Amino acid sequence: MNSATVDKTKKPTDGNIRQKNKTLIFDAAKTEFVTYGFKGASIKRIAERAGLPRANIHYYFDNKTDLYQQLLNQILAVWNARFDTFDESDDAKTALSAYIRAKVMYSKTDPEGSRLFASEIIHGAPHLKPYLDDEFKQWVKRKTRVIEAWIMQGKIKPVNPLHLLFLIWSATQHYADFNVQVTSAMDKPQLDDQDFEEVVKSLTSIILGGCGIGS
Repeated sequence: MNSATVDKTKKPTDGNIRQKNKTLIFDAAKTEFVTYGFKGASIKRIAERAGLPRANIHYYFDNKTDLYQQLLNQILAVWNARFDTFDESDDAKTALSAYIRAKVMYSKTDPEGSRLFASEIIHGAPHLKPYLDDEFKQWVKRKTRVIEAWIMQGKIKPVNPLHLLFLIWSATQHYADFNVQVTSAMDKPQLDDQDFEEVVKSLTSIILGGCGIGS
């Protein structure tokens, strides 16, 4: 067989199986932790949700704390990759609009991830304290410097950079964290694609308007 030919009969590698199983476990654990909280979550139920033997959970994770910590780290890795998107050389309107859209769409595509993060923060962030005290603070400092530079350059009107970030986070994550309240108020069983596009449009207009940028 030519060396460049792919052998389609080759079985998945251990790495592929490991990644597949960990993805199943993370998805199941996310639902379990959101439903029951860290203390009430059960490794047995997580295994059942994932459709895997309980021994598999212990093969990949030392204990429930290790699984929870790794799950939080995975959520943060996704957030950092998707949302670390703007610097002071960017057009403020374009950058903020993209950031708002990305945050809204995360609430659409992974609401349980958002709720799990919110629950951890509400409970005092016992498992995220090192992250919040170090990496997170550095990220916030970098982004506040970007917003301050935009203000100095006259790209946006003077606003408190921290409160602008807080507003974006709270407004966008509301649609995941308080989904039951949102759907009740809107008298809908769930939000559809058009609803989320309207959320993006409305929040972008409101937030950019507050920054003195035409939407």
